[in-house]
Amino acid sequence: MKYQIMIKIMMLLLSKKKVTAKEIAERYDISVRSVYRYIEELNVCGVPVDVARGRYGGLTIADTFRLPTGYFTREEYAAAISAMDAMMGQVHSESLISAREKLASRQKTERADLSVTGKIIVDGGTWGDVTKFSDKMQVVEEAMNDSRSLMIDYISREGEHSKRVIDPHVLIFKQNVWYVYAFCHTKQEFRTFKIGRIKKASFTGRTFEKRDVKRSEIPLDFYYPAGKLMPVTLEISKADLPDVEEWLGMDNIEPRGENFVAEATLPDDSRLVSMILSYGGAVKVLSPEALKDRVAQAAKKISAQYETEN
Repeated sequence: MKYQIMIKIMMLLLSKKKVTAKEIAERYDISVRSVYRYIEELNVCGVPVDVARGRYGGLTIADTFRLPTGYFTREEYAAAISAMDAMMGQVHSESLISAREKLASRQKTERADLSVTGKIIVDGGTWGDVTKFSDKMQVVEEAMNDSRSLMIDYISREGEHSKRVIDPHVLIFKQNVWYVYAFCHTKQEFRTFKIGRIKKASFTGRTFEKRDVKRSEIPLDFYYPAGKLMPVTLEISKADLPDVEEWLGMDNIEPRGENFVAEATLPDDSRLVSMILSYGGAVKVLSPEALKDRVAQAAKKISAQYETEN
């Protein structure tokens, strides 16, 4: 029984990074004193368990510690853990919980990197920015996975510069832009932050308890409330279809005669007019009338600038 609990404690520390002695004692129905005794024996056996005292303390295993490599690939581990999570929602089994912890401990042995995952490369940065964006993504993802608070230097859309402590919970990828949904200690509520607007991000040294966040609770409209979104119908020339598909998505575009028509709900701001004009006449506004007038006026203003120069 003693060695079984020691193995369970080791697997728990590998999967969760930091756990308090009290949590372990309650989980395995033993005393806190016994927990520390088992930790000492694990250290003697070569498992580097560190004991941190104080308010933000706990028990951790050094990141350099590795279990022998098993027969699962990283993808197989992830699939198995997801299946076990689904089963645990229906059936409570100590054996299932133990098996899940052992599999999860293997995930910690590989450093997560959103920029390069297997055969998929995701680069959310701008041209010429080779590493800065990827570094920020990596820090945010690590903070989210390990429940570590971040201090961010953030610049809002309005140019407001602020420093905040956030607890990252969910990464969101929408319209080719990465966001993090996090609890903001400054505002004392959940906020959505654009990764590209985070100038700097660093760990605070504190951890946080993850809250139960449901997908339906996350405001996916972000900065655009209902009054700022507008249904738009556009006509698209066949030659420029691929570029517009990347903007609006293929599901919103249908063939109509020799051209194509897109129906979408888009942010009603100045950038919408600029985006339409960027296609150089290949995108024509069919409705609403107010947007047609704004595009026509903007086009005339641009034309007038060049006529003045000539």
